[in-house]
Amino acid sequence: MTATTTETTTHDRILDAIRRHTASENPSSFLALNSGNSVFTVPGADGAVVYRRTGRWAVQFGGPFAAEEDYGTLLNAFRAHVRGEGLNLVGVQLQRTDAERYAGRGFTVNQVGASWAVSLDGFTLRGTKFMQLRNKISRAHRNGLTIHEADAADVGEAIATIDRAWLGSKGGAQQLEFLVGQIGGAAQAHRRLFVGTIDGAPVAYISYSPVYGSRAGWMHDLSRRIPEGSPGLMEAINAHAVEVFRTEGVEWLHFGFTPFTGLDAAHELDGHSAAFQWLMHALWAEGAALYPAQTQLSYKQKWAPDVTIPEYVAFDGPQASLPGFAHIFRACNAF
Repeated sequence: MTATTTETTTHDRILDAIRRHTASENPSSFLALNSGNSVFTVPGADGAVVYRRTGRWAVQFGGPFAAEEDYGTLLNAFRAHVRGEGLNLVGVQLQRTDAERYAGRGFTVNQVGASWAVSLDGFTLRGTKFMQLRNKISRAHRNGLTIHEADAADVGEAIATIDRAWLGSKGGAQQLEFLVGQIGGAAQAHRRLFVGTIDGAPVAYISYSPVYGSRAGWMHDLSRRIPEGSPGLMEAINAHAVEVFRTEGVEWLHFGFTPFTGLDAAHELDGHSAAFQWLMHALWAEGAALYPAQTQLSYKQKWAPDVTIPEYVAFDGPQASLPGFAHIFRACNAF
């Protein structure tokens, strides 16, 4: 058996794979199309593995996007390929079905966080539980916010202006990659972009990526705002997008993966690392410097998600690896 790799994403093959092979129900699967990813395939096998190499690690995104009969073939071949290259393997954002398969092959698998989804069937912001959310949205509109869906090619300068302001407010932080969406490139035609302006000046945007599978819909993905902007900018843009989606008959809005959130002992698999489980809880409580999980979750919970989807990390070996975990963040350009 011969395996092949490419240094950049093979767009059409990956798009076809994530559309057709939805057994793992990964709501973030569209991120496989991010530029900078590498793709592993096996001749004759229907599907692909997406990953990035950082140092001596291969960081795999999700499980293989593959036909049921070829899932094991791709996973086994990719594992052998990584070992043959003298690398270590860690997989992140595995779904429960992926996690069980990896654990069955001797990986150490732990819950690393969760993603969140809202059913749009009958969704409304009426009622007392959304009172504060409605107030923030109203305030943004009173401050002059207008929202429109835009073609990314037409608002590139506006997006760049918002990005510069947002990153500048983070002390010159780097743009995150890999587990975060992008704007532009070959995949942009499949995304949707909503932009907010006040007095004609761009102040915020949200990019939405398609989600496939039984909870098909859109994922609230990359979002930015100017730091000195009106309260409620992101909430107002998302509320506007929700109404657009509902009129189109979209059934689900996903809020994507947030590490360290939704942790529950009931989600752990046999053979998980107790020490790593403890670390995830510690990072939820005290890890804001690494990732602002509590802030991210607070925003998502404003929309009263109907579904919490546990997500997993898998280390190739009998124990969890702190260097492997660190290389996930390195692949994301977090440090």
